[in-house]
Amino acid sequence: MANVNIKFNGKDFLLSCDDGQEEHLEELLTHINQKFNNLKNDLGNIGENKLLLITSVQIMDEYFETKKNVEQKKTELKNLSDKFKELKSLVYEYKDKKEIELNKLSQNHEDFKKEIKKNKEDYEKMIDEATSEIENFVDKVNLEKSVQ
Repeated sequence: MANVNIKFNGKDFLLSCDDGQEEHLEELLTHINQKFNNLKNDLGNIGENKLLLITSVQIMDEYFETKKNVEQKKTELKNLSDKFKELKSLVYEYKDKKEIELNKLSQNHEDFKKEIKKNKEDYEKMIDEATSEIENFVDKVNLEKSVQ
């Protein structure tokens, strides 16, 4: 335990605190003393007990406002975090859908290439058959001409 000498309202006090907390305690008590003196200047010397009470109420008011703001910020942060998670989920969902679409397009492209190749082969086969039939026809016509 460490001891800290402080001056409050012109009086010296010796306070104990945990080791390492001396500087924090001095800073805190300086702040309280400043509030007390400001009230004393604003309200006059209405009595030390009333000034201490009003100082305590002001400090607690600041504390509760700060606590309320912190809770509000926590709620806002949680809401923001939830929205971010939702957005992240939507991004992944969108990515998955686009990958599926891309795979379908790729498959359709491959199917189309196969169909073009098959049509080309069928076309060449039809041309070969037509050429063969024309040659047979020409041969028959030549054969008939030579028979006549």
